[in-house]
This record gives sequence, structure tokens and C-alpha cells, in this order.
Amino acid sequence: MTITTTLDDRKLQELEEKFDPEMRFRPTVPPASVIVKWLLITLSCFHFYTAGFGLLRETTHRGVHLAFVLGLIFLVFAASKKAHDRELRSTWLSPGGVPLSDWALGLACAASVLYIPWVFDDLAFRVGNPGLADVVFGSILFLTLLEATRRSMGWPLPLIAIGFTAYALAGPYFPGLLKHAGASWSQMINHQYLTSQGIYGVAVGVVATYVFHFVLFGVMATRIGLGQLFLDIASTVAGRYAGGPAKVSVFGSAMFGMLSGSSVANAVTVGSLTIPAMIRVGYKREFAGAVEAASSTGGQITPPVLGAAAFLMIEFLDVSYQTIIAAAVIPAFMHFFGVFMQVHFEAKRFGLRGLTEEEMPRLRQSLRQRWPTLIPLVLLIWILVSGRTPYLAAFTGIASCAIVGLTTQVSGNGIKNWAMLVVLHALLALIAFGDFGSSGEEIKLAIFAAGTVLALAAWKFAGVTGRIRHGVLVEAFETGAKYALAVGAAAATVGIVIGVVTLTGVGFKISYIITAWAQTIAGGLSTVVPAFLADTRSLTLFAALVMTGVVCILMGCGIPTTANYIIMVTVAAPTLVQLGVEPLVAHFFVFYYGVLADITPPVALAAYAAAGMAGGDPFRTGNMAFRLGLAKVLVPFVFVFSPSLLLVAKGFTWYDFSVTFIGCVLGITVLAAALSKFFLVEMKRWEQLVCVAAALLLIAPGLIVTLVGAAMVVPVLLRQLAAWKQVNARLAGVT
Repeated sequence: MTITTTLDDRKLQELEEKFDPEMRFRPTVPPASVIVKWLLITLSCFHFYTAGFGLLRETTHRGVHLAFVLGLIFLVFAASKKAHDRELRSTWLSPGGVPLSDWALGLACAASVLYIPWVFDDLAFRVGNPGLADVVFGSILFLTLLEATRRSMGWPLPLIAIGFTAYALAGPYFPGLLKHAGASWSQMINHQYLTSQGIYGVAVGVVATYVFHFVLFGVMATRIGLGQLFLDIASTVAGRYAGGPAKVSVFGSAMFGMLSGSSVANAVTVGSLTIPAMIRVGYKREFAGAVEAASSTGGQITPPVLGAAAFLMIEFLDVSYQTIIAAAVIPAFMHFFGVFMQVHFEAKRFGLRGLTEEEMPRLRQSLRQRWPTLIPLVLLIWILVSGRTPYLAAFTGIASCAIVGLTTQVSGNGIKNWAMLVVLHALLALIAFGDFGSSGEEIKLAIFAAGTVLALAAWKFAGVTGRIRHGVLVEAFETGAKYALAVGAAAATVGIVIGVVTLTGVGFKISYIITAWAQTIAGGLSTVVPAFLADTRSLTLFAALVMTGVVCILMGCGIPTTANYIIMVTVAAPTLVQLGVEPLVAHFFVFYYGVLADITPPVALAAYAAAGMAGGDPFRTGNMAFRLGLAKVLVPFVFVFSPSLLLVAKGFTWYDFSVTFIGCVLGITVLAAALSKFFLVEMKRWEQLVCVAAALLLIAPGLIVTLVGAAMVVPVLLRQLAAWKQVNARLAGVT
């Protein structure tokens, strides 16, 4: 029996649409389908061009991006599921299957967005004194934005934005500390629409400047076969060992996470191959789905992309990209290590086999055919770490994907057109690294045009063929733009929340409330927690972290990780900073807990998608996935109290890092054994309880508590070793 390890792009897209509401696109027919297709391609081309040859003025760039995104949402997403499932036909009232009302809403929304760039030269005189046209266009954008966000991702985020807006308008009616002077509708529209503190704020800027490009790069890299190469490598590295398919899931999701910052997309892509294989070798359906879900959420915390958080952190913290990536490496490793160890102990406990030679792909053959697909990723990472802009790196990666896809073949050593591959990449390097002074943009355009003409001539007259056809390239530009619509709407809606926070100052009030509660809780804990384990300050911080983590998870149950991160950075992160946490550490904490929502019931999208593919119970799969992801629950607390784990945090020392790292590795291993009820042999209940307590001490920063935790494990190890020897002796006697 052979395990199928080939990705079917169309099938994966269908699975994503089934399990992820952000991918549930409305079917259309001409003329709507043609118009939507070319608008999406135009949006991708706009971002590809500006990434390589220069961004537009900030307001214009954000305006063009947002006009396309929000206008397209009304054409791509139906108003309701009933409308989505309605019989597809084109009429005068519904051209191409899209109602006239949706065409009108899309145009109105786009016009209201482009109004700001149009009046930009006069904008400084309008801020604080909006005219009637400003209020009208601002109100249109405000209402259509909420509807666009509802269509593309559901009610939770629009309801949060509406709640914050109500707070801004009804300030005098709130009690106590939350009371404020309030704002009129005109004042609120002025702040949200005419300034950079609201809808046109940093969130939209990051999506328009960075995130869109990396979504497109991920789609392109998958189309040329890089994701398949990652899965083949993972199968070869981990597949042969006990419980092999589950370990392939962990390794494959870790590598695929470098391309996809989406938990659901990661779960669907990797899980479509690994989940059936896990079930075949004996894993329960819920466990198989949980492994894939827990592993897939790691895609959002895996460098180099980190979903969109890496680029948001660059803007919020004003630090380099290299700093963010370096800080993310160890926590990401801890997450995947924790899932891997539980998978390993589960396989040992039930005696599950690995993949046979016949079931695994041939790595040598896969590398020979697909190694050129690594070129775009290497170039992208190289440019990122060299200090150049992320959008230039994305431009280079996307262009390299096109070159590799169109000039290399899946046969022989993967290269049939060496000269074309080298020449086009040389021209691309000239565009990326060349410094042409004041005429730089024109010269780069000329080089790009020359390369394009050369490539077209070669394909036309020399018969150059590649691993993908030109139509796949066009489809990737269309799909990449479609995948970026929901996150674009979310970023703009989050701008409403940020606008209310800056308008009313509620962020400082929330920080004060959380700090006061944390101090009260710490006072109660200090009566039962020994002083040598934690002082009152540490207990206060611990209580604040718990409250912040719970809110992050609850918020993440209904809104995307990116939106959750931005809101929590605006509202909760300042509290942690006031309590002495470094801003970089505080941002990573709220980000990690936002990601947890994807595997935390009752709304665990990644777990539900994996459960759907595994045929298991969604709620049980979510609970199991949360158990498997416990390292992601604990490690953020560790790097708050020991920032050295993030490598680049202030006060880093190799001593602190070594103690914390070793303690985390040992603690996660011991905790995995306790949760799996197996180490060398089946665990007794007292061994599990001792191991859980010991694991918490091992993970806690500090040499003394780590040594205490290690000492607690010794009796368990001795009992396990003795029992293991007895089992082996019994088996030897039977043999």
C-alpha cells in the first residue's frame, strides 16, 4: 500500500472553502466572474509593481488597496449563506449571479475610500472641522466596512467594532472610571475617517505594504511545488519511526508554516495527506485531527512570516525584521517539540508503526525534481535578513517563483533551461540590489521589461516549457488576491477599535482596571504561595498575564489572529508594559495567546477543519488539540519571566538562556509523558501527578526551581526503568 503524497490544488481550495469562512467565496458566472477575476489580478499586479518599483504616497497606497479589497468583497462574498447557495444564473437584477445591490455597495464603498486620496491636498484643513461631504462619505465607508467584514468573516469583529463605537458615542452614560465626555457622530467620523488614527491606520498600512505580498508569495510557492517538497522531506525524516504519519504532520506543518500564515490553510494542506495516513496506522480519528490542528497553528508563529504579526510588530515596536525573527525561533521550536513528544509517547503507548519504505516518497527523486523550488524561499530570506524592506523581499520571491515555475521542469534534475533561469535571476538580482540613483525606478522598470521580453521570446521561439503553465501564474495572482480580502477588511475594522481607544483614552483606563484586579488577586495568592517561589510583584504580573491570556483566547474565538493581536496590543499590552514587561515580550505574549484560539473550543477553526477531514468529533478534537498545544500555553509565561528565551530581549545572558531552555525542554518532555500516560511503560496515576508538578517547576525560570523539579522526577524514572526492564525480560523469556 502506498500513501498518496501529491497535493491537488483544486481539492485543497475546496477543503479550505468548506472549513474556513474567510475562504467561502460566492460562485459567479460571466460577466461577474470575468470582472472579478481581472479586478483580483489587477490588485495583485498593483502590489507586485509597487513592491518592486516604489510605493505610492501613504494615503494613496492605502486608499487604492482598500478600495479594491472592500469593493471586491461585495462581489466575492454573498450577503448570507442562503444567497451563497441560491441557484446560479445571470439576470438583469443579478448580473453574473451578483445582485445589483452588491454592485452598488461595492462601488459606494470604493468611492468613499478613494475620496480621501482625492482630497488629500486639502485634508489638513478638514481634520477637526469636517464638511458635510466628509461626514457623508465617512459614514458610507463606516457602514459598508462593517458589512464587508461581516460577509468575509462573520459577526464577531463587526460587533466588537460596534461596541467600541457605542462606547465612544455614549461616554457620559458609563459608570465610574469608564465615563468620558463622549463624541458626536461628526467628531467620531472625523477621527476615524480623516486621520491616520482610525480606518486608514497602521493595520491597513501593514496589510497593504507587507501582508498582501506574503499571502501572494505563499500561493505562488505552493503552485510551483515547494510545499510538496517540504512534505516529502518531512515524510523521509520522520515517517519511518513509531507513529510516523503524526511525526510527518509535525515536521510538515513546521516547514509549510514558512509559506502559509493561516492555521486552517496549513491544516487542510498538510492534513489532507497526513490525517488519512495517521488513521491507517492506528491513531484515533480525534487524535489524528488534533495532531494536525495543533501542528498547523504553529504556522502562525514560525519564521519567516509569522502570519502577519512579524510585520505588525515591526511597525508597532519600531524594530528590525531580524529582531522579530530571532525572537520567534525558540518559542516556535518549543511548540513543535511539545506536540512531537506527545505524538511520540502516544505512538509508543499503543505500539503504532511508522511508514514502510513503500509508503514513503523517494526523497532523492523529489529533491532532484523539486530543488529549484527552494530558490525563491532562499532569495526571500536572504533579502529579509540583509536589512532590505520586506516588500522588496516579497517582490523578489514572487518573481523568482514565476521564473522557476516557467523555466524549470519536473523531470531529470529539474532544470532544462539553465541559461534562461540564470539570466532572469541575474536581472532580478539587479532590480533588487541595484542602486541607480534618482533614475532608479525607470532603470529598474527597463530591466524588468527587458527580462519579460526576453522570456516571452524564449517561450515563443525556443519552445521553453516549465513545471507550470502561464495560466497557473495568472490563477495564482487571482487566488492570492482573493485570499487577502478578509484580512484586509479585518485590518480596516480593527482601525475602528484603535480609533476609539485613541479618541477616548479607554486603553489607559482598562490598563488601570486590570492592574488593580491583578494586585487584589496577588494579595490573596501571597498568603498561600511560599515567598521563595514568588514575591508579590511576580504574583501581580502572573495574575495580569492570566487575565490577558484568557481575554486573548476569548477574543480569538471569533476574529482572526491578526485582528486579535492588534486589538490586544492596543488595549492589554500597555498593562504588561506598566508592570515591567519589555514591549517586545508583551507583544509576543498577546500574539501567542491569540493564536491559541484556533485550537481552543468552542470556536477552534483549525481543529474543526482537521476534525472534518478525520471524520472525528469536532469538540473532542479541539480539546485534544489544546492538550497537544500546551507548550504554547506555558512558554509565553516563561519568556515573560525569563526574556532571555527570546534571544534578543533586553538583559539577555547565555546563563539565563541555558537554564531556561534546558528546563523547558525537560519540562515539556515530562509533561508530554504525563499527559500521554506513558514514558518507558504505562504510567501509574501517582507518576502522572508527580510529573505534572515537576514539569511546572522545570519550566519555571530559575535554577533552584528547575533542580527541585528534576529531583521530583527521579523516583518516577527509577520506577519506569525497573518496570521497563521487567517487560523486556518477560519478552525475552517468551522469545
